[in-house]
Amino acid sequence: MTTGTRSLLGRRALIGGSVATGLAATLPARAAQELRFRPIWPSGPPGSAAVHVIEQEVPRSATGPVDDTAFIHVRTPALTHAVPARPNGAAILLIPGGGYRRVAVGRDGRDMLQFFADRGYHAYLLKYRLPGDPWAAGPDTPLQDAQRALRIIRAGAATNGVDRDRIGVMGFSAGGHLAAMLAYRNDATYRAADPVDVQPLGARIACLLYPVALMGVAGTHRASQDQLLGQNAPPEQATYHRTDARITAASPPTFLTHAIDDRIVSVDNTLALLAALRRSQVAAEAYLPELGGHGFGVLRDGRAAPWTGLFLEWARRHGL
Repeated sequence: MTTGTRSLLGRRALIGGSVATGLAATLPARAAQELRFRPIWPSGPPGSAAVHVIEQEVPRSATGPVDDTAFIHVRTPALTHAVPARPNGAAILLIPGGGYRRVAVGRDGRDMLQFFADRGYHAYLLKYRLPGDPWAAGPDTPLQDAQRALRIIRAGAATNGVDRDRIGVMGFSAGGHLAAMLAYRNDATYRAADPVDVQPLGARIACLLYPVALMGVAGTHRASQDQLLGQNAPPEQATYHRTDARITAASPPTFLTHAIDDRIVSVDNTLALLAALRRSQVAAEAYLPELGGHGFGVLRDGRAAPWTGLFLEWARRHGL
């Protein structure tokens, strides 16, 4: 597999064969030295021969900025890698949301890549397949891509000057559900494709922003559950996919942030995660602002949002 490299000053960039107008076209030169793009499966994702959906990059809204885009019907999962100008020896995998109906890589993804590369992290943004398309793995389809992405980052750690034990995962909204599954599950969801897959799973820390966590109970983000499990999921399947139910004493330290006034994904999801982390005596910190709504991201009025400073201090304390 080849890895393409484009200057941040390039006009457009390809992510797994799709034009990503919201990333390389608008990232300023101070963000990193370069962006690298890599499809994560050497011969296509598991079961791709039997899936015939057409991947598209679409605007997140009819009236939004042209660079605020999302992918639907993903066929070519890929990583966008922002290389820091001054590496700190750590890496972070960013998993965008989209309600498991799309992968919203646009402005939030661009801002996150820039923010963490500016602070010395090798930052990776994941474009993953969606469970509503007819992939054989069903609800585990996005997790296959997340596990593969983490292994790719770990396999390339030495080359990039990254400590293979200093890799964190961060997810937003439904991407927070996927990031939590990646952090809290260590069972393999696919057969090894190449030597990359001998790499172990597991993350140094997890950071979950306004995450979907609950399934089948009050507070569930029903749109995400329906996309992940279907509209008539049996209770035992819903419980299986609750991320708070996956937490054990072996789970990584976790940072949580969620606005109490979030009307899309209830803060009950984060409160359930915090309670489970406390029961299992896992190191955790939570920032729960009164106001902020859903999807507040890394910037507020052009400045770093308050949670970012808290997270960075906490992450350093836990080795990231």
